[in-house]
Amino acid sequence: MHLRRVLSPIAAMLFLGVAANSQTMSMPPASPPAAQQALAVTWPTVDGVAVLPNFRFGTGETLPQLKLHYLTLGTPHRNAAGHVDNAVLLLHGTGGNAHSLMNPLFSNVLFGPGQPLDITKYFIILPDDIGHGESSKPSDGSHMKFPAYDYDDMVRSQHMMLDEMKIDHLRLILGTSMGCMQTFVWGETYPGFADALAPFACLPVQIAGRNRMMRYMAIQGIKLDPAWMDGEYKTEPALGLRNANEMLLVMGSSPLQMQKNEPTRELAEKYVDQYLARTMANTDANDLIYYVNASRNYDPSPRLEQITTPVLWINSADDYINPPELGIAEKMAKRIPNARFILIPISDATRGHGTHTVAAVWKDYLIELLKTTEPKQ
Repeated sequence: MHLRRVLSPIAAMLFLGVAANSQTMSMPPASPPAAQQALAVTWPTVDGVAVLPNFRFGTGETLPQLKLHYLTLGTPHRNAAGHVDNAVLLLHGTGGNAHSLMNPLFSNVLFGPGQPLDITKYFIILPDDIGHGESSKPSDGSHMKFPAYDYDDMVRSQHMMLDEMKIDHLRLILGTSMGCMQTFVWGETYPGFADALAPFACLPVQIAGRNRMMRYMAIQGIKLDPAWMDGEYKTEPALGLRNANEMLLVMGSSPLQMQKNEPTRELAEKYVDQYLARTMANTDANDLIYYVNASRNYDPSPRLEQITTPVLWINSADDYINPPELGIAEKMAKRIPNARFILIPISDATRGHGTHTVAAVWKDYLIELLKTTEPKQ
């Protein structure tokens, strides 16, 4: 069943019946019932904002105030020493926001009573990353003068946000797509900060090859549109933005689901037209350039041995962005001391790159991770 709401250019692929992740040796469970997939639950989220003064980026640029918006679910629990011991950080993908993982395919399966991330047990934190959602971003007014942030900046700002929240330890960090890459950065930068790491749908290597080519084409498609005007446009550069969104559609595509759901020329073309109408109405060109380019210097591969926290790393075999035939994941997983790498085979339940959000496919693996990393009393 299609979910037609768009939350972000890349994350949208999931809701459109496209997306997924990569890596396992066992078959995923059967596809969840349609009602479970589609019915949204009104979760009792609470909004929060962390204002980080004089935030310095890796480029040396600074912002007098960096605003990070976030949502929370549940209640923090403090142990005998006064430390929060039930906090879970959930990290969204490129172009997404704090609401992305409220998608019922994710939240309905994980957040309810007795479920893996039961909000009566855990304190869930969902940030809007730099450049996304209600956090500081180029479209706030600075346009292309906004600091050129990267994943290191994002992770450092998340750590500072948690410090403001008086949280010095996490039960789990689970990240999807861009959030997956940030999870690897977390593991290297702040070893021991979390009991467990769950990076879904990425590779812990430099963004190169076809992945970087697609990102570069999306960025250049905007920059080469005369209407972009070096980022000082009065109306969105439609041709360049269309080119970029078309590239993101291909990146997040799931051939099996697209063929099943759009089996005729007319349906396929209608799908593209509707997708572009939605994304064009909800995407700022400068914001897109920044968040697509934020991966430009990501490369945790030199320090993978330093990630000693237990890692559940899941990709899917139909992930066009991180295709399993590269053989990278299996090689890199061997270098992470406590990592379990799972490649989920293509099935009716997978959704290409967006399988990271179809929690029913990988929920049992998460349950096992949480069980085996339960802190000793």
